[in-house]
This record gives sequence, C-alpha cells and structure tokens, in this order.
Amino acid sequence: MATNSLNPLRHRHQHHHHHRHLRRRHSLDSPSSLFLKPTTTAQSLSSHSLSTTTTTFSLSPTTSSSSSTADAATSAAPSPSSTSLDLLERHLAAKNFRQADEETRRLLIALAGDAAIKRGYVFFSEVQFIAAADLKAIDALWRHHSDGRFGYSVQKRLWDKAKRDFTRFFIKVRWMKKLDTEVEQYNYRSFPTEFMWELKEDTPEGHLPLTNALRGTQLLTCILTHPAFADMEDEEEEEAQEEADPAIKNGGLLKGLKDKNASSKAQPNTVFKPDYSF
Repeated sequence: MATNSLNPLRHRHQHHHHHRHLRRRHSLDSPSSLFLKPTTTAQSLSSHSLSTTTTTFSLSPTTSSSSSTADAATSAAPSPSSTSLDLLERHLAAKNFRQADEETRRLLIALAGDAAIKRGYVFFSEVQFIAAADLKAIDALWRHHSDGRFGYSVQKRLWDKAKRDFTRFFIKVRWMKKLDTEVEQYNYRSFPTEFMWELKEDTPEGHLPLTNALRGTQLLTCILTHPAFADMEDEEEEEAQEEADPAIKNGGLLKGLKDKNASSKAQPNTVFKPDYSF
C-alpha cells in the first residue's frame, strides 16, 4: 500500500535526480518505517511534504499525532465503546440475566485497565482503579431491572448483616447449596447450570451478579468495600439501631444477649467444601 502511494514521486525523480532518488527511496521504502508509531511517522514524512500518507502507515485506530503524551493517554484509557453500559442495560431490560452477568464481568475488566484486559480477569488490587461513578451506574442498573433484588449494593447489605462472614453470605444468596447428608454440609454451586438466571419469587436476594471466587474472596471484598458503596455504611448503622430498639424494649438488653448466645449454641455442626467454581 505504501509503495503505491509513493509511485508518482518515484517516477518524477527517475529522469533528473537518479542518485538523490535512490537515497530518498531507501529512507521512505525501508521496511522498518511500516512499524513506526504514528507520531514518528508524521515527523519522518513531514520534511518530504507527504503528510497525506500518515494514515497509510498508521497501525492505530486513531490518526492523531499531536504529541506522544496524548497518544499514551489514549492507548491507556479504555475506549468509550468498551465501557458503554448500553448492552448491559439491554440485557437487564430484557431479563437476560445470564448475559447481563457476563457483560458485567466484561465491564469490570475493561474498567480496571490495560493489564486486566490483557490478562482476561481483574486482580483484587485493580478494583481501586474503577471509578466509583462507574460501579454505582452498574449497580443502579441491576437494582432497577430486578425490583431492588440484585446488585452489588444489595450484596454488600447482606454481607454486612452476615458480619462479613463469606460462608454465611454465600448461603444467604444461595451461592452454596445444602447437601442431602446426615451432617449439615454445604457445597458451592456449579457454574453456570446450578445458578438462578430468572427473577422468580424464590430467587434469593443478592444472587446476582456473580463474582469469581476461584482465587479467593479478596476480589469480592474489594468490590463490596469500594468507595462507591461507602455511603451505605451509615444507612446500615441507622437500620441496625432501629432494629435493636424494639428488642431492648420488649425484653431488655440482657435478655437479648442471652437469646443471642442460646441461638448460637444451638446451631448444628456444619461442614463446608472449599471449592469456589464461579
């Protein structure tokens, strides 16, 4: 492609400046010029007034060559199309929760940065790079299209109520299932067949979106403790106080503590199989 665009120039110089043409031909037709960055290409061709050939040599979707700093910022930032919430909203509006779950996972990867995109998944340490506004927007879509039953903020509320115990939380949202054994045992559901992809009356609150815990719970911890949901802590404290007041009035604080201790002792032994598979 580059050779065709330079044929007129090569033809004109064959009759008058043969040796000079050979030097210029060598510098313009060198194979290494095909792999130059857009900024370097623009600088090397500007002296020959061939700025129109910049797009011919460009390997980037953008043609801007104003500065190397601007190019670096553009390449580091995710493209608007890759982080658009339009597809997620369409899936949720159509109640295609399986597809919405996959799109949510893809969005988190795109928002976490280039390293996560190349890797194909998000490290827990990269969650901090996701803007609070983006996480809130994703969560708002899930809550809106599930009558407030799905979303990260819903999961955070349930996790906090479970004293941030992931075993209790997983049972609550039914990411774990009870096994039919004499001793009470729970196992993690198999992805994707054993999860619930429809919004029914018996679908547990906070069941979606899923977060892969194959490498542990640190990723989910970082999502649920993200600054996007920091304002929920004050609301939860107020709710906890409101729930505690009637208990104190009816039986007194001491009675409430005794009942709590009695219920904790009455719990049967539970066995959990540590197999995160989603």
